[in-house]
Amino acid sequence: MITVIGSLAGLLTTACWLPQVLRCLQRRSARDFSWVYLVALGLGVLAWVLYGIAREDPVIITTNAITLVLISVLVSVKLRTELGKPLVSASE
Repeated sequence: MITVIGSLAGLLTTACWLPQVLRCLQRRSARDFSWVYLVALGLGVLAWVLYGIAREDPVIITTNAITLVLISVLVSVKLRTELGKPLVSASE
């Protein structure tokens, strides 16, 4: 039962990032996210991945690794927009 609850929690908290990432990709901007927030969140999620590895817990590892990828997309979008490089559109 605990694994089911953990899996559901991981699924929901990971899935909640999808709308944000999709919106940033559509708008080609992540200006609304502060660097402090993205770095702190990224480091925190990385710590969860390492914790999951130490505990050998695939649910913690998988959900947080996916979240880390989604955060990395936001960081990439933010970097590109702040450095002035245009993002390639999905249709190109």
